[in-house]
Formats: sequence, structure tokens, C-alpha cells
Amino acid sequence: MSQTPYIFDVTGANFEQLVLENSFHKPVLVDFWAEWCAPCKALMPLLAKITEEYQGELVLAKVNCDVEQDVVARFGVRSLPTVVLFKDGQPVDGFAGAQPESAIRAMLAPHVQAPAEPEADLLESAQAMFAEGRIGDAENLLKQLLTEDNENAAALILYARCLAERGELGEAEAVLNAVKGDEHKQALAGARAQLTFLRQAKDLPEVADLKSRLAQNADDDEAAYQLAIQQLARQQHEAALDGLLKLFVRNRGYAEGLPHKTLLQVFDLLGSDHPLVTTYRRKLYQALY
Repeated sequence: MSQTPYIFDVTGANFEQLVLENSFHKPVLVDFWAEWCAPCKALMPLLAKITEEYQGELVLAKVNCDVEQDVVARFGVRSLPTVVLFKDGQPVDGFAGAQPESAIRAMLAPHVQAPAEPEADLLESAQAMFAEGRIGDAENLLKQLLTEDNENAAALILYARCLAERGELGEAEAVLNAVKGDEHKQALAGARAQLTFLRQAKDLPEVADLKSRLAQNADDDEAAYQLAIQQLARQQHEAALDGLLKLFVRNRGYAEGLPHKTLLQVFDLLGSDHPLVTTYRRKLYQALY
């Protein structure tokens, strides 16, 4: 196993310094192992993985029991693998025998400060929560991320979308105005489209009234368009896209081409990789040509 700044071998000569003294600064996990011990070799990569994830809040010291007999005798190690956690110069926890990852993490949790979650992971988690409709949870993660980096464009855009979903449209617009650069141009356009749809929907008739009008007159273009906007405000994207496309096919000149423009806004909102965008972009192309 390759050594890293957080993983190293110790001997009887340096145990005092590398383990006991070091444990006053950060917890030291000591792995007693031997070359002939198959469970030891299976456990090593798992300990290394966990140690690396702590990003320096934990270090792993390895003791080769075939060589360091004095250290083995000093700590009364009777079976392998044996793993002992040292803190403030004393053993505070540990286990003997191979253990699952969950058990090792549970043993470490009370003694070792959890590693900070990388920004990219926070953003990905927030994006997943937003997609699941967990707006409040996503917003909390984004606040944490933006506390550390208040110019993170992707986080700002998603945070604005969370605010918009809660009806904080003015605040959402202010957040979007703080986004710098063109790296996230499409996502920014999508967030602005979302704001537009939510603002428009506030001044439109209720969904039931619009559906009633369309039931009486299927060619009521105004009702069809307004219903699509209400559906977009409620994230009923497929229904809205279907209605906008039908309106475009029936009357592409309605309101100076507004159905076409709105379809493109929805594509920005959902993103080019969204399956609905793939489907309706193709349908729009067929309708155009």
C-alpha cells in the first residue's frame, strides 16, 4: 500500500513520537497487522480509505507485528488484526478482527471531527434534493456552501430557484443579478425563465377556469397559452410543453410567436440533457420544417 501524509509505518523507536505525542494533536488509528494475516490485508485498504476521507483529522499508523514484537507486547495484542484508536496519549477505543465499514465509522465518530463535505458534493446533493422537490433541504445546503464561497455561480443560481419556488421572487432576482461570468449561461437563463413563469402565473386566471374555457372552445389560444404558463409555474413541464407545441402548430403566429419563444425558455429551464427537452426539441424541429 502506498504511503500518504496520513498513513505511515511505525516502529518501537518512533512509536512514542508518531503515535502517543501525535495523538495530542489529532486522533491516531493504530493498525496491528502481519504479512501472514489475510484478514489484516483485507482490512488495510478500508482503513486507508476511511483515513484519507478525514483529510488530516485522523492518521493511520501501521505496526508490523512480525517485526515490532516489543510494541505488540507493550499493548498486549493477542489477535490480528487489532486496531486501537489513540487520543491525548491514551488508547480510547478499538476492535479486534475484521469489521465492516459501518462499524469502523461508528467507532470513530465520537472521537474524530467529521471531514468537511467537498463543495462539489454539497452542490450535487442540493441539486438532487431540488429535483426531488425537497426545496428547504436544498436551500439549507446551498446556504452552507455560499457561506464559504458567495460567488459560486452554480450555487447562486440554484439558491435563486429555491427562493423562487417559495414565492420570494424579488429576492430570487437579486441573487441571480449577483451571478458573475458566462460559465453557467444556460442555467442562468433557465432560472430567469422560471421567475418569468412564476410572475406571469400570479396574474392569470385559475387553472380550473382555463380548463373550463378550453373545454368549451378547444381553439381558445389565449386560454391554452395561459394554462401552459400555470402548468410551468407548478413544474408540470410535460403538460406545458405539450400544450405549447400544439398551440404553436395550430397558430404559430399567436402573440408574435410567443409559443415558440416560450418553448425555448422551457428548454433552458430544464437543460439540454433533460429527456423532455430531447423529445420536444425534436417535435418542434419537425413542426418547423
